[in-house]
Amino acid sequence: MEKPEMFPHAGERVLRFVGDTIPFTLRANDASKNSRALLRTNLGKGAATRAEIISSYAGSRPLSIAFWRDIPMEKISEREWRIELPLTEAGYFRAKAYVVDDQGKQAWPDGKDLGISVHPNSYRTANTIYCAFTRMFGDSKNLRTTRDPKLEAAMHQFDNLGYVVIPPSGKFRDLTKQLPHIIDTLGCRILHLLPINPTPTTFARMGRFGSPYAGQDLTAIDPALVEFDQLTNGVEQFRELAYATHARGAKIFLDVVINHTGWGSTLWENRPEWFLRDATGKFVSPGAWGNIWADLVELDPSFTGLWEHFAQAFLTWCERGVDGFRCDAGYKVPLPVWQYIEARVREQFPDTVFLLEGLGGPWAATESLLTEGGMQWAYSELFQNYSGKDVAWYLDYALRQSERVGVYVHYSETHDNERLAKQGRAWSLLRNRLCGLTSVCGGFGFACGVEWLADEKIEVHQSRGMNWGAKENIIPELAQLNRLLAEHPCFFDGAKLTRLSPDAAPVYALQRISAEEKDSVLVLVNNDTEREQIFSLGEKTYKEL
Repeated sequence: MEKPEMFPHAGERVLRFVGDTIPFTLRANDASKNSRALLRTNLGKGAATRAEIISSYAGSRPLSIAFWRDIPMEKISEREWRIELPLTEAGYFRAKAYVVDDQGKQAWPDGKDLGISVHPNSYRTANTIYCAFTRMFGDSKNLRTTRDPKLEAAMHQFDNLGYVVIPPSGKFRDLTKQLPHIIDTLGCRILHLLPINPTPTTFARMGRFGSPYAGQDLTAIDPALVEFDQLTNGVEQFRELAYATHARGAKIFLDVVINHTGWGSTLWENRPEWFLRDATGKFVSPGAWGNIWADLVELDPSFTGLWEHFAQAFLTWCERGVDGFRCDAGYKVPLPVWQYIEARVREQFPDTVFLLEGLGGPWAATESLLTEGGMQWAYSELFQNYSGKDVAWYLDYALRQSERVGVYVHYSETHDNERLAKQGRAWSLLRNRLCGLTSVCGGFGFACGVEWLADEKIEVHQSRGMNWGAKENIIPELAQLNRLLAEHPCFFDGAKLTRLSPDAAPVYALQRISAEEKDSVLVLVNNDTEREQIFSLGEKTYKEL
């Protein structure tokens, strides 16, 4: 018997949402009259799949086949079968159809199983993210620059005498007061918090404040973010923020770090065997891009007890109101660890979103974590592509991946880069619009202060100003952009995106057609900020628009 052909093709990957259906067709040109077809899949068996992953620690012990099922397909012609299945739960699933002839002989299509990423229904569109560094929301938020040479010299005098000088920090309640601005005025739907765990104050502290990525305890709250009032503790004040965010119809995401801790962390003191050491016995500090982060100490993920520790931390934050997680340096954590965490979390909180920060890691790792790893979104690298050629090349990749494996979220800037406003208002507006208008499912984010044209670089070891309340700002433009992403059908899930511009053109042209093919949008972006550029469309393309 010849190899049959399946649609969608075997080996391909597709992205859908809970509530969708997915059709499967199998064609066998030499099938006998009494042949039948079946679809082997784990769709609908999410609970069993998760149970297997949890009980086996993601394959460290052999998996059974309990989560597979064979579903008969309907014969629609002599050599073709079809079935359409509902997608009822979030997760990553597999499927492959095959033919059985009248003698019981099986014939399978060439290629691996079809991979199906199913995302929560509530994240189909309008996923604009406001990234907030809580400590920056104190009194210093109004400053354009926090650099005061006289004050810094005075603090250094105390540093040299062995005193610890840490300036006041913004609190959760300071951030809560700004939710009307973030959610109602700007139209952001997701509040993304940088880590809020305690940071080093004396032992191995770097910078004036210490880095939030040098966390001391995964489930504890940094006391610096809490207002002392004798009525509430830190967890309760975080819950206030989460409740206020949800009350306005928005979601809250939390930055979580499980590749490393800060020196002196609870784990480092109590479970030192869970940390990496070099050949000399020294604890190892992680790094990327040729840099070593000396204020961090790297964990050893070979210990499955550590996996359970992580899973419990994620569950604790979900119980406190967190809807999703930005997984810092997620590519440094092995796939089975994420599979275990995702399975544990999705048992109780099925709509949780995992956002992979894979910057600096291999693209193959990102694809693997977005599929087999159970994650939904990944950081886009558009923010570090500038020329027309580089923008077109990267977006071709990111948009294709967003259709197949998971949404690549375009953050216009991150805390690792200089602020857009350092190059002026026009540049900031250009880059934010580029990221928003080329987003998939409205997956677009920006850092706190972008709207106020803040130009002092965000430094995680410090607390910099945000130019809050400045008369010159881009608030109306960002609000208009976010409304477009939330309301126009061409920015909803299922929209078809096609690049119309040549590979190296300074003007990037993107056609967006709604899923129902009733609406069309043409996005034109001049990546050359120094001069005007001409872009022309062929007559046929113009008429189609």
